[in-house]
Amino acid sequence: MTDSTASPAGRRLDGRIALITGASWGIGAAVARSFADEGASVVVSSYPDDQMERVADDLVASITAAGGSAIRLSADVTSRAQIDEVVAATQREFGDIDVLVTNAAYSNRLPWHSISEEQWDHTHAVNLRGAFVCAQACYEGMLRRGGGSIITVTSVTVNLGMPGLLDYVSSKAGLIGLTRALAREVGKDGIRVNAVMPGAIRTEQEIALGFDEAELEMLSAERQCIPRRGFAVDLTGAFVFLASHESSFVSGQVINVDGGWVHY
Repeated sequence: MTDSTASPAGRRLDGRIALITGASWGIGAAVARSFADEGASVVVSSYPDDQMERVADDLVASITAAGGSAIRLSADVTSRAQIDEVVAATQREFGDIDVLVTNAAYSNRLPWHSISEEQWDHTHAVNLRGAFVCAQACYEGMLRRGGGSIITVTSVTVNLGMPGLLDYVSSKAGLIGLTRALAREVGKDGIRVNAVMPGAIRTEQEIALGFDEAELEMLSAERQCIPRRGFAVDLTGAFVFLASHESSFVSGQVINVDGGWVHY
């Protein structure tokens, strides 16, 4: 199905096959649920460790119990070999992928002068190179499908800066460059590339990193047009829009979903 044709009457993602990385929890899990609700066959890609795989399996069970179509496939997005196997397994189960969401991310809060070269390289390998690797791995299948949608996930911290996250912010800024340049490369192939820029979204990862929740509540109230914390479900409409035929003339864009924190 190409992006220039409307889906059959019914759900907006009927017939789509979507791969979502970093989908065990948080934003990725919310997107997986919303895509399945809209009719897509969803691959929940989990980091290959026991905890993430258990959480991802629970998500898949929840989606299938609700009548959706989903499987869990594990991969480290920094490994082209592992991503190639995920793509091959998806093809065997569902067919070629035509929606890719590169949501997998890594961050670790440290003062900038304490960030090691190893942490810098790992952060960029997951957040930036991982998106590149996944896009390359899905490209031939999207060509066979006649088009597709690649959605990267950047961060409002690119516009704001954020102490303690220099490597993370730099990698998320790089994703915007990747999105814009790749959109130029593949537009002729019927493939669109866009980014979603979440704001202060409360996720399991945020809690694990030890952010001050009271401070974030205060900042949300003071600086956003919508004075409340954001949650993963607040983002899903943007992802469904970008995955669907409704955005068939949208490419190379960064869509802020941040409660009105940053204005363009």
